[in-house]
Amino acid sequence: MFKPKKQIPFEISGRLIWISSISLGILTSIPKIVDHHFVLAEGIADFAVTSGFALLIWYYNIYSIPAYTKKTGSKKVLSGQLFRGLGVGLILMFFLSSIQYYILSHLNFGPQILMYEVRGILINLTFYMFIHILYQTYLNQQFVRELERSMAANLEAQYELLKQQVNPHFLFNSLNTLKYMVESHDEQSSEFILKLADFYRFTLGSLKLKVLTLKEELAIMESYVYLLKARFEEGLFVTQSLGSDSYDTYIPPFTLQLLVENCIKHNIVSLEKPLYIAIYQEEDYLVIENNLQERKIPEPSTGMGLKNINQRYLHLTQKNIIVTATDEKFIIKLPILYEHPNN
Repeated sequence: MFKPKKQIPFEISGRLIWISSISLGILTSIPKIVDHHFVLAEGIADFAVTSGFALLIWYYNIYSIPAYTKKTGSKKVLSGQLFRGLGVGLILMFFLSSIQYYILSHLNFGPQILMYEVRGILINLTFYMFIHILYQTYLNQQFVRELERSMAANLEAQYELLKQQVNPHFLFNSLNTLKYMVESHDEQSSEFILKLADFYRFTLGSLKLKVLTLKEELAIMESYVYLLKARFEEGLFVTQSLGSDSYDTYIPPFTLQLLVENCIKHNIVSLEKPLYIAIYQEEDYLVIENNLQERKIPEPSTGMGLKNINQRYLHLTQKNIIVTATDEKFIIKLPILYEHPNN
């Protein structure tokens, strides 16, 4: 079975943060170092202010992105996050410069603070842009991974569907029923052969499709139900009360057939205890409902029916099917697809 991989968290190397911050501090201190009137204390203070600011603004920008705040991020570069970061940077740089001025009170505070604020804005913008690019790249990678996961799950669902459609148990029962009808000279035997041929023709022609119209899906189901009625007679009743306006909606191939098959596998079907299956629409859901009369020993099953259907709906709509069981009824709700999926 396919298992989705755990999502990789967004991270920036701590080594990158510290090396870049210290490197900026060194680079901005070089003009003072090469100055003929170089004062060691001023060089160290300049290095400390720039490196400290770079470190703090690194972590502020990182921990304010949606990956950490759990807020919805903006794809725009010029966003509220940028202007908030610039505001925080101005305040932070003023605070660090004030500390420097308190220690080195002989410096001219006005020009010094202006130089530091401009430097802070440039550092802040550079880091913000770099983190923004990294984060958007991360989101794109996560989207590609999720798309690959979804495609893999859909391929697995199609494979399981194919295995169920060539189910030898169903074919054996159908041929056994046909043998009985032919031997008893049943007038419906020719119709049964045509319906059996139609069903497998539908199977071979529709498996490669992602969706069918509900009208086409009902045609497949009706052929399938006809074959079952020949076996169960008045022990099985399948009714549908769908309006003609719903016929042009879409549904994954063989969904209804699999759900009818699932009902029969898990419930008693007999003349004494008939199985009733109803198909109808409820708001934006297609509902399949049956009376619950569980078998003590169900027919052989792969256990993949409902999971297969749910995987295909997740691939198409990102919505799960809804399964409800009471003491008397088993109900499945399928999200209605009003538009043909493009992918």
